[in-house]
Amino acid sequence: MKFNTRRIRAGMLIVLVLSVFVLYSVRLMKMQIVDGEEYLNLANSGYTQTQTVAAARGEITDRNGVLLAKNKTVYNVVLDKAYFPTGKTDEETQKLMNDIILDTVQILKEQNEDWIDNLPISKSAPFSFDENNESAVNTLKSFLNIGSYASVDDAIHWLKDRYCLGDYTDEEFRILAGIRYEMEQTGFSVKNRYTLAEDITMETVTKIKESSIRLPGVDTDVSTTREYVNGDVLPHLLGGVGPIYAENKDYYLEKGYDLDDIVGTSGIEALMEDYLKGTDGERALTMDADGNVISSEETKAPIPGNSVRLTIDSEMQRVALDALKLEIDYLNKYAPAGEGREACAGAVVAMDVKTGEILTMASYPSYNLETYQEDYEELAADELKPLYNRALKGTYTPGSIFKPVTSTAALESGLIDEYSTVTCQKVYTYFDSYQPKCLSYHGTLNVIDALRQSCNIFFYDVGRRVGIEKIAYYAEMYGLGQYTGIEFEDTDYPPAGVIASPEEREAAGGTWYAGDVLQAAIGQSDNKFTPLQLASYCATIANQGVRYNAHIIKDIQDYNTGEVIEETETRVMSDMNMSDYTYETILKGLKAAAGPTGTSYGLFNNYPVTVAAKTGTPETAEFPNSTYIAFAPADDPQIAVCVVIEKGWHGYTGAPVAKYIFNQYFGIDQDVKLIA
Repeated sequence: MKFNTRRIRAGMLIVLVLSVFVLYSVRLMKMQIVDGEEYLNLANSGYTQTQTVAAARGEITDRNGVLLAKNKTVYNVVLDKAYFPTGKTDEETQKLMNDIILDTVQILKEQNEDWIDNLPISKSAPFSFDENNESAVNTLKSFLNIGSYASVDDAIHWLKDRYCLGDYTDEEFRILAGIRYEMEQTGFSVKNRYTLAEDITMETVTKIKESSIRLPGVDTDVSTTREYVNGDVLPHLLGGVGPIYAENKDYYLEKGYDLDDIVGTSGIEALMEDYLKGTDGERALTMDADGNVISSEETKAPIPGNSVRLTIDSEMQRVALDALKLEIDYLNKYAPAGEGREACAGAVVAMDVKTGEILTMASYPSYNLETYQEDYEELAADELKPLYNRALKGTYTPGSIFKPVTSTAALESGLIDEYSTVTCQKVYTYFDSYQPKCLSYHGTLNVIDALRQSCNIFFYDVGRRVGIEKIAYYAEMYGLGQYTGIEFEDTDYPPAGVIASPEEREAAGGTWYAGDVLQAAIGQSDNKFTPLQLASYCATIANQGVRYNAHIIKDIQDYNTGEVIEETETRVMSDMNMSDYTYETILKGLKAAAGPTGTSYGLFNNYPVTVAAKTGTPETAEFPNSTYIAFAPADDPQIAVCVVIEKGWHGYTGAPVAKYIFNQYFGIDQDVKLIA
């Protein structure tokens, strides 16, 4: 029997096609009937968007764990693009958003709440640019692409066009323009919500919640804001936080920040930004095909930033600030005119001799971080510059507190010993054409007596003989005019301060004369140093010529557990290998200077801790300043202090400030006599 091969093949093909059809039919039935609801939900769900969940900023404490900068829990009004309604056109969508924002602002007005508005245009018509904020005006013009010479009318035209604000009153336009501009500047999107108002009351929260039906896209959330505890104690060092501005946005975007993040803008807040900044979390938003949110879920928990512990003792810092103010006020009231009554400002630095840790860094006059924003214009206009950190950045002629440098140069070089003498007859007559004077007739004295009585003639003579090169060398070894190691220093730039020398004078376009060494030897001439450098210098004397890195960061701690993650190490910045003989000789002179017949005016008579000190009265273009260094206990040094009082006249006027600090450090309850 013969089979028709062609028919068989055709039949097999038909069976195969029918089989495939049946399989697809079954699959289609399963999708439509059995799994129909699941696939319908998938179709309706549309897509998923990721939203940022902000992490808490790390805290800042003093060396004893006392909070200086913490996170305060607050309620904010936020705008969420994921929940705003959309219109058929972009213009309709924009107007829907504008109307909702206006309704929200009306609630804020009724509740006497402020909202964020940094648009540099006057708040009411006739409109004008903010003349006091040229940088912000230039940023606005650049953003609108209208050219640097554009008028405010040009800016208003393009703001109305950009945000569909042409149909609103002047008042409504200004409100909306300020908010919409800020929203765009901070990257408002489904991912990034915008904070419209911060730290609102619970009553306002309730009003917003009650209006949620007519305010889609507007909500309140619990957040944190920076709060400074006792904001007047450490304002210059702590600094502050703020938004990311246009001029810095590229830098922060490259580091993974969102434009609405808050960052450190100055001080410790800026210096330690990488540690204080936490890692943001994420929230997944499931959207339907029309862009409406179906559900949300936190998919990545935020991780708070690490906390920073400073070396500062906040209690001592308060004592230093109060003592500096007390002494300046006392001088203003009781000192003779031209001899201290004009005292107006100053700085105090206290340092741990054995570690280089800064215990106190106070600048006066000062300000309060808690009221900084509202006080800014007044502070900026104050001629005494309360915003300026004199302790860290101010440079001052040291005067006679420099004399231990000249003593070190002379003793270490073998030019003099403890018994070498110079006779002071008030006028130094070595040069015919230049004959500077001393404040008194001291007679014949050695280096110890010269330090005790601060005799200029002794140091004129010794300084001339030892030479400016050796004086400058030992000043450098003591860290004067050098990097101190403090975290704020930018090693891309020269350190603050100048050591007097022919090279420095010539570099500044001047001429060095033979007699200039005399003034350099007593801390005058071109010598200028910061209070921090002078405190480090004092600590280096106490350490027998070993200089440690000054530092203000003690360690970094885990926000939740307090575990130390990283700590600052003490390291040697320089070591002059000072001989025991030199050290002991200078120490005798400094102990005598703080004694009953020394220039500290007997302030430390009968004091339970022995003090080594030196006073200075450096001349300035107006009235002499007051400079003072001291360390204690003299025979086992633990703490070194430098005090500078501008126009304080006599160096010993800094001594009461140092005594207040020593009282606090050693737990001594002894009265402090203020001096005029």
